[in-house]
Amino acid sequence: MSVRNAVRTVCSNYDSVKDWQEPLYKDLHQHPELSMQEKRTLSIIKGKLADLGFDQVDVGGGVVGVLENGAGPTVMLRADFDGLPVKEDTGLDYASTDTAVDSEGNEVAVMQACGHDSHVASLLGMGALLAQATDQWSGTLQLIFQPGEEIAAGAQSMVDDGLVDKVATPDVVLGQHVFASQFPAGTVALAAGPFMSTAVSLDVKVFGQGSHGSMPHLSVDPVVLASSIVMRLQTVISRELNPSDFGVLTVGAINAGSKANIIPFEATLKINVRAYSEQIRDKITAAIERIVTAECQAAGSPQPAEFNYHDAYPLTSNDEETTASLQKSFISYFGADRVLTAEPLTASEDYSTIARAFEVPYCFWVFSGREEGKDVPNHSPHFAPLIQPTLRTGTEALTVAALTFLGKAGSNS
Repeated sequence: MSVRNAVRTVCSNYDSVKDWQEPLYKDLHQHPELSMQEKRTLSIIKGKLADLGFDQVDVGGGVVGVLENGAGPTVMLRADFDGLPVKEDTGLDYASTDTAVDSEGNEVAVMQACGHDSHVASLLGMGALLAQATDQWSGTLQLIFQPGEEIAAGAQSMVDDGLVDKVATPDVVLGQHVFASQFPAGTVALAAGPFMSTAVSLDVKVFGQGSHGSMPHLSVDPVVLASSIVMRLQTVISRELNPSDFGVLTVGAINAGSKANIIPFEATLKINVRAYSEQIRDKITAAIERIVTAECQAAGSPQPAEFNYHDAYPLTSNDEETTASLQKSFISYFGADRVLTAEPLTASEDYSTIARAFEVPYCFWVFSGREEGKDVPNHSPHFAPLIQPTLRTGTEALTVAALTFLGKAGSNS
């Protein structure tokens, strides 16, 4: 049986999924939770997996739903489910008004500003479709629901809690991300090789000598020091990287002082680095440390700078053979006009941490819920993908992907 025919048979029952999928999506959207705090969301996911007949393995703040259906490959598909500290401004009747206390003790608004609600709804929808059509495939289906993607903690938390020992090693790991920009609604886009950048953030604290604003000669001014560092860092990408190598260095914040006439004792720079290889990323961070250290010495800083690295994301580099198989299946089912070749994306994901832990091939793609005439970036307070055709596209794309490799369909595609 061809993948196309199997998918058409399986997805012919989509309306039965849609009846509960859309309300579930709206509920998740209306009640988001911050990274690694997603107890309610996880409970909803586990409840639905139980309804669908999946066995469950709790691991690292997430869950893996397992459905065994005879001999055949093991295919893992992933969704993340955390929200962001963003105040929603979409005008939706199911917009979030929830707040939460973040890791620093601050009360913040919370929003599903990156579409993880649609990831969950799509993966559960696909699980329901395959559970209803076990005559169309054989093998083992693993649905992995992961917390904490937005702080690059969730995938690693599942690995650290023994993921590779608690579930069977999959033959392939698959996943997707929703966009509300760049691509027309109802399309999917993918590419082999580097697909999403590796990234890391760092907080750099530099030290000075505080003084009264009227007595600058008695100070070592950390604000001037931080400003010198920012200007010097602009040369890292423009003068130290080969122009053919992609890299981004962003100083997103400088925090120093509290009053106009007080020279403070310290300043903190918040820096983000992105690249399409870990080697280039490490070259950039080494240059940052070198420049900061040199500028501190030049300014007469009384103590060395402190570097705190966090939110480290791996490179997402799609396996060529896996991507080629999926692209063929996507085109067969959706048609060539709905399957696009994507340029490498500068956003980052911790998804590949899971596939790397198992040391198996993987492919990650995007699907679009863009409203015509609008390009709304992820993490925006206005981020609101269309419910449809987004959920149907996401559900069908996962179904196509799973059946590309599972048993009866995959063996004769």
